[in-house]
Amino acid sequence: MQPHIRSFPKTQMGNRKRAFKDSWYKDNIWLEYSLSKDSAFCYACRHFSLPNAPSSVFTSTTVFSNWKKALCKERGFKAHSKSDHHQNAMYAWKQHQHVVKTKSCLLDSINKEREKKIKENQLYIKTIADVLLLTATQNISQRGHRESENSNNKGNFIAILEEVAKHDPLIKKQMSAYGNSKYTSSGIQNEILECLAEMVQTEIIKEVKDSEVFSIIADETKDLGKKEQVSLVLRYYYNGTVHESFLKFQQAESLDAAGLSSMIIKCLEKYGLEYRTNLVGQGYDGAAVMSGRHSGVSKRIQDVAKYAFYIHCTAHCLNLVLVDSVKSVPEADTFFAVLQRLYTFISGSYVHKRWLEIQQDMYSGQPRELQKLSDTRWACRYSACRNLKDRLPAVFCLLQEIVCDNSGDRSVEARGLLAQLDLTFIGLLATFNTILGQSKFLSDMLQSPSVDLATAVNLVEALLDTLQRYRDENFFEDMWKEVEEMAVKCQVSLEKQEKRPQILSSRLCGSVVTSSTGARRENLGNKETFKSHILYPVIDSFMSELQRRFSKTNCEIMHGIQALHPKSSTFLHVEPLFSFAEIFESNIEDLKHELYQTKRVLERKDKKQMTSLIEFVIFLEPFKDVFHELFRLCKIAIVTPVSSAACERSFSALKLIKNHLRTTMGDERLSHLGVLSIESRRAKSINMDEFFKRFSSNHKNRRIVLF
Repeated sequence: MQPHIRSFPKTQMGNRKRAFKDSWYKDNIWLEYSLSKDSAFCYACRHFSLPNAPSSVFTSTTVFSNWKKALCKERGFKAHSKSDHHQNAMYAWKQHQHVVKTKSCLLDSINKEREKKIKENQLYIKTIADVLLLTATQNISQRGHRESENSNNKGNFIAILEEVAKHDPLIKKQMSAYGNSKYTSSGIQNEILECLAEMVQTEIIKEVKDSEVFSIIADETKDLGKKEQVSLVLRYYYNGTVHESFLKFQQAESLDAAGLSSMIIKCLEKYGLEYRTNLVGQGYDGAAVMSGRHSGVSKRIQDVAKYAFYIHCTAHCLNLVLVDSVKSVPEADTFFAVLQRLYTFISGSYVHKRWLEIQQDMYSGQPRELQKLSDTRWACRYSACRNLKDRLPAVFCLLQEIVCDNSGDRSVEARGLLAQLDLTFIGLLATFNTILGQSKFLSDMLQSPSVDLATAVNLVEALLDTLQRYRDENFFEDMWKEVEEMAVKCQVSLEKQEKRPQILSSRLCGSVVTSSTGARRENLGNKETFKSHILYPVIDSFMSELQRRFSKTNCEIMHGIQALHPKSSTFLHVEPLFSFAEIFESNIEDLKHELYQTKRVLERKDKKQMTSLIEFVIFLEPFKDVFHELFRLCKIAIVTPVSSAACERSFSALKLIKNHLRTTMGDERLSHLGVLSIESRRAKSINMDEFFKRFSSNHKNRRIVLF
């Protein structure tokens, strides 16, 4: 303390009274005065002396009050200021003043250093997450066979991090850290992938809960690790769009109906979805374990979720239509067998080289490849028929050259194939090129997430109308003209080749023979017999199978969905809508008033502007509180599953993720990578700050400071 008072206490010293003077403060800034003790002290030495500093009158209880000697060089203020311990104390005091002035005390310095380290660690963890997210969305493997320091190939994950470290000193510093503080181990990778996948799943679940009603789509496949993986997809309406969002891959411990249904229900419960009242549809293939009416998966789930009606995948139904149609006509079945044999023969290394050379000589542009036939995706056989039709003269030229080579088995096989490529084969090629072209369009539409069940049935009816027109005489004449033109280009004879008549047994002389065992079918190599024995049977079989497998349009649910479609002839008709509403226990009285008001609103709006059910739903959404029951029925109609194509697409991602080099991957890691890969749009929009908060709260065994 440096008090300034008018007069300090005086003490008799020698022949005069002496007192402390406040003017001494100016030359001795360390000086302080105690009124109670009438003594001077050294502020610096009292507060900032070293622990081993010697005692002084300016710090001890003996005090300094000899004002006569205050300015003495040997005993007073000057002598004290020159002492070593005082100078050390003054230096410490100055440092303290500097620290106080800049507000950077030792604790603040430590905190700032800690905050700096935390930010560096946050950036490092985010970089690791970014690299893992990149590899996951691009279906790139993360780990290497050996990830030690002396390994030549440490895997894509560490390799990418090392490339980043070349341009970022911070990442380089962390990568060179000791032990497992690098955060690159497989366990840390799994934690980060789990955190990222959970953020995507959380967003999906939030949208489903906002939508209220939803459907479950499931399918099963075996991965390369010989494990049965079930793909679970949720279909729901959110923000003006129908979504089919992938939820997860789940290993199926049991493939019976009880095990599969229990697994699906547990999954819905895990994510907090109210399936008992909000699950309104199930979409599976036609396997008995899934579609069984009495104890299948669909029946077991509907027992606990009464609105969850089962819909057989329409894309799968279309595939079965094509399979059964072809099997019913022997010539058609033989046609595809020859088509597959052609692909196998031309795919051989020697023949394939000749095939490319012939195409370069005969056609301009890129060479075409014959397509392998798929047993499960018959609509895709259209591309095989199209390519063969476009390159049929080249195929004839190739086979003829191979026959002339006299190269043993290869020439014999070419001669056999050439004999099969007659006028009937060309006619079948033109027939299936047309029919499968129409089926391919329908198949693509049925696999679209935005299509609804009413639209699917309308598309099937449109295909039936098209097939009916194919039975018209004008269509056949145009097609046969095209067949004859192709036959001329390929130098195939158009004349009917008479075969030796079959000789009846002498024991049957005098008898009327209507048919006999082993009787041969009439020669099909002319126009009329092809039309009556091949074309029309194929078309009729196709139409009958379509009508049989898509004949559920008379059910109440289908009628109700069609009554909500703006282009339907029964749009907003009371009877089908009320039947539909009773199934889902809607309030009929409220719905009656809502229908009346909706029709009045639509009268003021141009109804022709709406062409689909989704547009009608979007139109009603601003009035969803007013038209509650009608809006709920519209959402049910639009989220009812049409196909399980979303699961099939997830299996394509599964093959890229769990390939032959990654068969030991764990099921949880596979599911998390699947979510990030399939829902890549959501994954790429993840907020890394939110990710870091989630990761730091979940991660317990921390080797580096995260917060």
